[in-house]
Amino acid sequence: MNRLDGLDAHIVLPRGAFDLDVNLAAEPGETIGVLGPNGGGKTTTVLALAGVLPLASGHVQVGGRVWDDGRKRLAPEQRDVGLMLADALLFPHLRAVDNVAYGPRSRGDGKAAARERARAELARVGLAEQGESRPRELSSGQAARVSLARALATDPALLLLDEPLAALDPDTRARTRSDLAGRLTTYEGVTVLVTHDPLDALTIADRLVFIEGGRVSQAGTPTQVLHEPRSPYVATVVGLNLYAAHGDSRGHVALDHGESLTTTDGAEGRVWATIPPSAVALHRRRPEGSPRNAWLLRVCDVTRQGQSARVGLEGALSLTAEITLQSVTELDLQVGQQLWAAVKATEVRTYPR
Repeated sequence: MNRLDGLDAHIVLPRGAFDLDVNLAAEPGETIGVLGPNGGGKTTTVLALAGVLPLASGHVQVGGRVWDDGRKRLAPEQRDVGLMLADALLFPHLRAVDNVAYGPRSRGDGKAAARERARAELARVGLAEQGESRPRELSSGQAARVSLARALATDPALLLLDEPLAALDPDTRARTRSDLAGRLTTYEGVTVLVTHDPLDALTIADRLVFIEGGRVSQAGTPTQVLHEPRSPYVATVVGLNLYAAHGDSRGHVALDHGESLTTTDGAEGRVWATIPPSAVALHRRRPEGSPRNAWLLRVCDVTRQGQSARVGLEGALSLTAEITLQSVTELDLQVGQQLWAAVKATEVRTYPR
């Protein structure tokens, strides 16, 4: 199998402040995670794939069929698409089984066949016992799984998931994420998952595509993206400090905005430099000893995350540190406070731009 059996799309259309120009490709069974800042073009991409927005140029081909190529364009109802949104949008007057059976019924299946298929799909998402429940009797996580079952009940060639877990509370989201990932392992079509949550993308998607300002800023496997982010937004998503710089063979790295770093890497020329937040140590006084990078910076924000805190710092450079809650107390950490931030040279990684 190859991408011609799956998804091959080049989406070009004008959208307000920018022109969207995005390439997407996937083989059958693959999930693409689409991430990006608000207004970057993610939802526009989904709407173009679904046929709600016509292409200005480019093409959409799914499962060997041309859906849009500038000359021929299939209407949304003619496209073999399943759709799941943050809001489950279940019919309140129908039981779960009939919500799921709605798709097969609309495609011409008889009532008995459609309900049989619906029960099979509900069982696949762990809801075999909730088939007779109405939407008001379901939890938010169960409603999301019914929505997924409904989207898959017509055997779509392309499954579009637009922020499917956004409306769920953290505990329900974690359980539903696991259920969703499990169900997609047996789905033979292509899935496009749009999300703001990097954990959703990293645990569900086979490949990640970042869209910023209407363009793909980076694409690759989760491992590739985690290892080498290539834009400040991507770095924020994967939790790294990222700087555009120039390096030399002696380990001197000159950041494009003027500051410098010392590293044990020897990457030369135009490079990206990364610093893990966990590698940043904070001190009241300038540190002595092994750290070779140190700056006096101002605390601009503090965010608790479980048993640690992420500290935003600004000054000669912008930097995020991750420290323990005990360190927060010991430093009497406050917004506006000046602290020394230190990073060992061995913790600074560089790679070509």
